[in-house]
Amino acid sequence: MPQRRLVHHPILALITRPRREAAPLAAALAARGVEAVVEPLLDIHQFGGPPLDLGGVQALLCTSANGVRALAGRTAERNLPLLAVGDATAHRARNEGFSCVDSAAGAIDDLVRLVGRRLRPDAGRLLHVAGSAVAGDLSASLIPSGFSVDRTVLYEARPISRLSDTTAAALADGAIDIAMFYSPRTAAIFARLVDIADLADAMSCVTAISISAAADAALAALHFRERQVALRPDQPSLLAVLDRVLDEQRCPA
Repeated sequence: MPQRRLVHHPILALITRPRREAAPLAAALAARGVEAVVEPLLDIHQFGGPPLDLGGVQALLCTSANGVRALAGRTAERNLPLLAVGDATAHRARNEGFSCVDSAAGAIDDLVRLVGRRLRPDAGRLLHVAGSAVAGDLSASLIPSGFSVDRTVLYEARPISRLSDTTAAALADGAIDIAMFYSPRTAAIFARLVDIADLADAMSCVTAISISAAADAALAALHFRERQVALRPDQPSLLAVLDRVLDEQRCPA
C-alpha cells in the first residue's frame, strides 16, 4: 500500500473533467497552490448535421457546457431565451453569443423550477439540448405542468477505456492527495478504471470531493482517505470544500 509522505509539496489534485472544463478548474487550483493532474474520463464528440429546426420553440434548455457548444455549432440563432442548469453552463452560453441567458444555479430540479417561473406552457415548445447520456429526466418533470419538451442529442461523451500511465503511476505512488468529481457518471467511470488497474488500495491516500451526493455514491465501493460532498451542485461550493480540505491537510491537528 502506498505510504503518504509527511512533507508533500505541492499538493496534487486529480481533475476528472473533460479537458475544456478542466482548464478553468486547474487555474483555480493553481491560485490555491495546488498542482492539477488532468485526466479527462470522458471524450466529447459533437454530432454534425444540418441547422436545427427551431420553429415554434419558445426557449432552449441546456444542462451542460458541452451541450451549449454543440448547440452553437448547429444554429446561428442567438436571441431565443436559453435556460441553463447552472452558472458554468450559463457562462458558456454567454461566451457563445446567446443574448438572453438565465441560470438555475443548481441541478435539474432547479432548472424545472426556473422554467415554471419564466415560461408558459402555451407559448411554444421547449428544446432540451443534451448528450447521449443524461442524468435525470427533464421532460418527465416538465410535462405534468403542461410543457411540450423535445430532447435533441447533439453530442456524445464517451468514457475512456483505461487510466493514463501518468495518472496510474501517480495514484500507485501515493502522490495524488485529492480527486474531484463533477458527475455520477465520471465518478462511476473512475471507480471502474481504478478496479481494472488494481489501484483500489491506493485510494487510502486520496480525499474524494464530489459535486453532489449522487456522484459521491458512485464512489462508495472505494475506500478513500475521506469523502466530501459540496453543499450545492456548483463549482464555488465544490471549491469551498476543497479550501476546507486544504486547510486540514496543510495544518493537521
